[in-house]
Amino acid sequence: MQGRDGGNDAGAGGGQPGGPFAWFRELGASGRRAFAGAFGGYALDSYDFFTLPLGMVAIGAYFSLNPGETGLLTTVTLVVSALGGALAGILADRIGRTRTLILTVVTYALFTLLCGFAPNYETLLVFRGLQGLGFGGEWAVGAILVAEYATAKNRGRTLGVIQSSWAVGWALAVIVYTAVFELFDESTAWRVLFWTGALPALLILYVRRNVSDAPQAAEQRKNSREKGSFAAIFKGDLRRTTIFGVLLSTGVQGGYYTLATWVPSYLKTDRGLSVVGTGGFLTFLISGAFIGYLTGGYLTDKLGRKRNVAVFAVLSAVSVVAYTNVPTGSNTLVLLLGFPLGFCMSAIFSGFGSFLSELYPTAVRGTGQGFVYNTGRAVGAFFPTLVGFLANSWGVSGALIFGAAGYGLALVALLGLPETRGRALV
Repeated sequence: MQGRDGGNDAGAGGGQPGGPFAWFRELGASGRRAFAGAFGGYALDSYDFFTLPLGMVAIGAYFSLNPGETGLLTTVTLVVSALGGALAGILADRIGRTRTLILTVVTYALFTLLCGFAPNYETLLVFRGLQGLGFGGEWAVGAILVAEYATAKNRGRTLGVIQSSWAVGWALAVIVYTAVFELFDESTAWRVLFWTGALPALLILYVRRNVSDAPQAAEQRKNSREKGSFAAIFKGDLRRTTIFGVLLSTGVQGGYYTLATWVPSYLKTDRGLSVVGTGGFLTFLISGAFIGYLTGGYLTDKLGRKRNVAVFAVLSAVSVVAYTNVPTGSNTLVLLLGFPLGFCMSAIFSGFGSFLSELYPTAVRGTGQGFVYNTGRAVGAFFPTLVGFLANSWGVSGALIFGAAGYGLALVALLGLPETRGRALV
């Protein structure tokens, strides 16, 4: 099984003792550099994504938008991200993981910056959609890059830590949002927030100079007659894997992005919190998310990929219902429930990087993972828009219940997928 620098499990770790960071040592020097590049790329991917939800109320007021129109901004981002992710997956199988990672980071940084210059809603919609091209590709490519260095024993934990970088980027976005909206009038602050989204471009300097693909995986990809293509992931046994993988991804991401998009608005409108108050409540949610990613990564290696998803799908649905049905005036309870909500809806994601990587052979791994993850993201993207259109009549809290339905779909999808814990990446 692949381990350090694309080698095997037995050699990974160089005979060093175990411990909580054995998974990191096992990556080897090249793998650790790849880990740093993927961690930074996904954290900044998260940062750029959250510039929209955090600025959504101000954007809606500036352009006089209704909730459905503001929700459409997120939906367009996620729908276009399906195309970006699928194309990035094919590129990863054809030109390599590292080169494709660089392209995705440049794309999402550039168009987040341009969003800050949008003169009208229509232009913002276009720029945000184009941002989705890079946003959609980064996670799948970075996850595969690290998965091909990791050992089978600790692959779930390793990819879970990569996944935790999403919470790091989210937290950074909330900190910058709080500062920017305190320093500037709302009509300008949302633009400044988008402009800070150009910062991820600095990561390219590190990736170009220090990161390379896992040698064994690169050699397998180079020598394989099967090149990345959409047709390849719908052949033979892979057809069933792809279909049920899309359903799983749709359910989990439909639930997640419904919450990620609308919780800031829910806190400001339904709960009546200020900018600083919203940031404080989100701190509990994000703290839970960070610990959830790390815990879920550990459990996906211990329990198995499918069981980890099943456990946290149920707990996430329960948490959504509880969080959105707190009585008026009980904001302290909302604050406290943010932690388990963030924990559960993030722990379910921790196994995705390892699970999807293990479902496909090396030659089409980028295509398969990119297509499954991002097609699910695109279909799940309609959940936030549905919430937006229902918010006028149901209220944001009532409409958010639809997020729980996504986790039910994820449970159904597991019936068609194999358990892959311990599978070699060949």
